[in-house]
Amino acid sequence: MPARPPIRVLLADDHTLVRRGVRLILDGEPDLSVVAEAGDGAEAVAAARATEVDLAVLDVAMPRMTGLQAARELSRRLPELRILILTMYDNEQYFFEALKAGACGYVLKSVADRDLVEACRAAVRDEPFIYPGAERALVRSYLDRLHSGGGLPERPITEREEEILKLVAEGHTSKEIGELLFISAKTVERHRANLLQKLGVRDRLELTRYAIRAGLIEP
Repeated sequence: MPARPPIRVLLADDHTLVRRGVRLILDGEPDLSVVAEAGDGAEAVAAARATEVDLAVLDVAMPRMTGLQAARELSRRLPELRILILTMYDNEQYFFEALKAGACGYVLKSVADRDLVEACRAAVRDEPFIYPGAERALVRSYLDRLHSGGGLPERPITEREEEILKLVAEGHTSKEIGELLFISAKTVERHRANLLQKLGVRDRLELTRYAIRAGLIEP
C-alpha cells in the first residue's frame, strides 16, 4: 500500500525565528511538510491561494492582517483548507474568535513542541483541538454566562472596522489603507469616524491603545 503524501502546511508568523523553530518541529515529522511561509496575514492569504496547501498554521498578532482576520478570509475563499491558530495568548476571547473565524484548533506557542504536531493531525482529520487544560475553564466560563443570561462574547466592531482599526494603529494613512483594502480614502475616513464613536475614544492614540488591548497589534 503506497504511503500517503505528507500534509502540506502553510506557516504564518511575523517573527522569523519563531517560524524557523516551528518549521523544525513540523518538518521533523514524516507526515508533515511546510511548503509555504508568510510574515503577515495578507501574505498568508496570498500564499494559500497560490500554493496547494492542506493546513494553515497562523499566528494571531501579525502586521497588516491578524491571524484571525486571515482565518476569516481563508475560510471564505478556501473552505476546504484546515486552519490552526498558534498564539502566545491564553485568552478565552481569542479562542472563541478563532472558532468563529473557521479555525479548528488553538495551540499555545509555549507548548508548541508538545501539542502542535498532534493539533495538525487532528485538524486534517477534521477534529477540533483545544490545548490541554483549557477545556474545563472554557466550559465553566460558558456555563457561567448562560446561567447569568449571557451568550458568547460579542464583537463590538465589524470585521471591516477591525481591519481599519489595525491599520490605523500601525500608522497607515487613509490613502494607504484605502489602497490595501481596495476602498476609497473617504470610505476609510467614514469607518474611522464610526470607530471613534463606537469605542468612545477621541483620537488615533486612543484607537492604538484599544488595538493593543484587543490584541490587533503588539505594544
